[in-house]
Amino acid sequence: MCGRFAMDKETNDLIEEFVLDGNDYRDWRISYSIAPTDEVPIVRERRDKDSGEVTRTVEPAIWDFRPAFVKESKRPNFNARIETLATSGLWKRAFAGSRCLVPMRGYYEWSERDGLKIPHFLHGAGGLLAAAGIAAVRKEGEEWVVSTAIVTREARDASGEVHDRMPVFLERDEWDGWLNPVVLDAGGMDEMLERIGASSERVARTITEYEVDRRVNNSRTADPEDAGLIAPVPD
Repeated sequence: MCGRFAMDKETNDLIEEFVLDGNDYRDWRISYSIAPTDEVPIVRERRDKDSGEVTRTVEPAIWDFRPAFVKESKRPNFNARIETLATSGLWKRAFAGSRCLVPMRGYYEWSERDGLKIPHFLHGAGGLLAAAGIAAVRKEGEEWVVSTAIVTREARDASGEVHDRMPVFLERDEWDGWLNPVVLDAGGMDEMLERIGASSERVARTITEYEVDRRVNNSRTADPEDAGLIAPVPD
């Protein structure tokens, strides 16, 4: 599961990191406490219907997957299990043709000790992580709204010690294939699942964790601009 994460890169940093075509998403601000239903930056490719040209941009999305056919939702849909990505009616269409990346510095999980919820920050060795995501677009009033969900898998190594699920993180070599806006058929989806499963397995084994301050426990009171939220608690 991934229910909270940190993203400490500005828009320009993301443009450079993901080799984007650039855009005007300037409202994004670094946040160390991103929760479901918050706005997050995603990386997405789209093909122009007339020219066929593909552009890659960083853009805002609501971390609560709501395709047009979902009229009401009692709870946020923010994680999509990789095991049902190609079969669930909620995820399948977006997996086939609307894939994205959700950049993050790392994410939080909780354990219990002496009746207290103990937060842990899980991160990779190279700084920025790229989680596989799916996106949907719906019209709300006069505006088009993009929403997203993060794909999750069975946890490994340090992440498995804290929680049984983790995001599907992709190696750089897999970014282009995942973002390609081609619509996958059943065989293509199976092949894609095999590829990202193997890639995420390798990344999962590099994830490490440390305990952080308990003030991150409450997403309503935690200051999202406080870099201290991801600082290790002294032994």
